[in-house]
Amino acid sequence: MPRPESSPTTAENPGTPEDTLRLRLDVAYDGTDFHGWAKQGDSGLRTVQGVLEEALGRILRTDAELTVAGRTDAGVHASAQVAHLDIPADRLEQRSIDGDPARLVRRLGRLLPEDVRVHDCTLAPAGFDARFSALRRHYVYRVTTHPRGALPTRARDTAAWPKPVDLESMRAAADVLVGLHDFAAFCKAKPHATTVRDLQSFTWHDVSTPAEPQLYEAHVTADAFCWSMVRSLVGACLAVGEGRRGEDFTRGLLDERTRSPLVPVAAAKGLSLTGVDYPAEDQLATRALTTRDRRSLPGRE
Repeated sequence: MPRPESSPTTAENPGTPEDTLRLRLDVAYDGTDFHGWAKQGDSGLRTVQGVLEEALGRILRTDAELTVAGRTDAGVHASAQVAHLDIPADRLEQRSIDGDPARLVRRLGRLLPEDVRVHDCTLAPAGFDARFSALRRHYVYRVTTHPRGALPTRARDTAAWPKPVDLESMRAAADVLVGLHDFAAFCKAKPHATTVRDLQSFTWHDVSTPAEPQLYEAHVTADAFCWSMVRSLVGACLAVGEGRRGEDFTRGLLDERTRSPLVPVAAAKGLSLTGVDYPAEDQLATRALTTRDRRSLPGRE
């Protein structure tokens, strides 16, 4: 296979110098035994990023630093995470890779532990940034209210809620949250970070089967999420569903400007990142620039 062409630094390909290649990795992991995605300094804690970067560094014989579409918390899973990696172009010229980044999938499969896998590895198009080029992220939250708890074979990705819930009440609580809002009440604040997000879809589904009765899924999509936001959205709806909070509970939370102590944070184990959407290739760089702009709601600048 001929050597891949490297791209010079341009407005369409920001931050990627000449003779450097940007690779896109599509990743899945069971988050149960990880302390989240992000490396945590010299803490020695096992993280998805740390495990992947160590394996990539061994194969490519260079420092590996990943940028990810969404930093998942400890215990949260992913079936369709996306990350990118910049490497010197000559790192793909090794005999075992021969210029084809897809060959990294097999090599990583031999090195990585069973709870993290790389589905695919490709040359990223010009302007691609796994984090800033993303249009939206999709999450699914899986929860059972059955007295026995989760089915043993699904215990690692299914949370248990201690009381029965009313599905229609949860759907109503979710509906009022859809749209562009300040979700401060649902987020653990970070200094100088906005909590304004466009929640594009939030739906609840009864997915019960004879083997898994009283099983529900929340499907949540937004342009981006702040820290603990999805699990707080889910927890607020479950509180309404069990009758602990009234029907107007979630609507009132949109008026809050700080994290609300009334919002329960659902257990991490039920949450999975299931997709990341990107625009057409000629819109990737423009999207990345737009995403970097700090947002605010009209009248609250």
